Amino acid sequence: MTKAIKSKWLVFPKPQPAARLRLFCLPFAGGSSNAFRNWTKYLPSTVELCSIELPGRGSRLSEALRHSLPELLPEISAALEPHLDLPFIFFGHSMGTLLAFELNYYLRQQLSKSASHIFLSGRGAPHLADPEPPIHQLGHDDFISKIKEYNGTPKQILEHRELMELMVPILRADFEICETYRFEADEREPFDQPLTIFGGLKDSSTPRPVLEAWSRYTTSTFQVRMFPGDHFYLLDSEMLLIQTMLRDIGNHFNF
Repeated sequence: MTKAIKSKWLVFPKPQPAARLRLFCLPFAGGSSNAFRNWTKYLPSTVELCSIELPGRGSRLSEALRHSLPELLPEISAALEPHLDLPFIFFGHSMGTLLAFELNYYLRQQLSKSASHIFLSGRGAPHLADPEPPIHQLGHDDFISKIKEYNGTPKQILEHRELMELMVPILRADFEICETYRFEADEREPFDQPLTIFGGLKDSSTPRPVLEAWSRYTTSTFQVRMFPGDHFYLLDSEMLLIQTMLRDIGNHFNF
């Protein structure tokens, strides 16, 4: 049963008292918990959705942004700890993939807890060099031009000056988190949970080979699943994506 513990870091859009599994979703750059609010329509009552709300967006708009992964891991971990009473899974897309991947290591080390299944999306394996040059320090116009190429920001926001003034600092901070991340192998043991990697068939930034490279990070089942679309394929394929996740979870977990 969901514990009555409120946290500004966590959003439960549809609490499920009879849940047997908890799905934690970690946002892409510039994203908030709202990116996952419709997912509850496709989930059974035995799976409870919890979206991570990072500072500086959504209901936390007035809070200071974070600029590095080491800042975020202990804070997210502390917020999650009271809600790890059920088996749980992670889903992260792009920046969220980085967060989910490192958070699972952090929880394993600090709390001896690990996700039952890890779903990562839209980002190549961490030991691979990023083929894209960093953009978080570009000038305003150049930065926005690069953001447009990702096709993840709605046109009505890109064309709205006031909204973009609000979004640019958030996007810069998130890209800084990703672009300053340095993977340290430091003799880490691979996960022993199933790992599924998702990608868009038309996403040139993460072709299948860089997704396949994630295979070294688990000793359990490994799958790469591709969907129609570009880097933000998930925005148009919510139902198909969730059905795929439920099928993969059901192969080893009775929920």
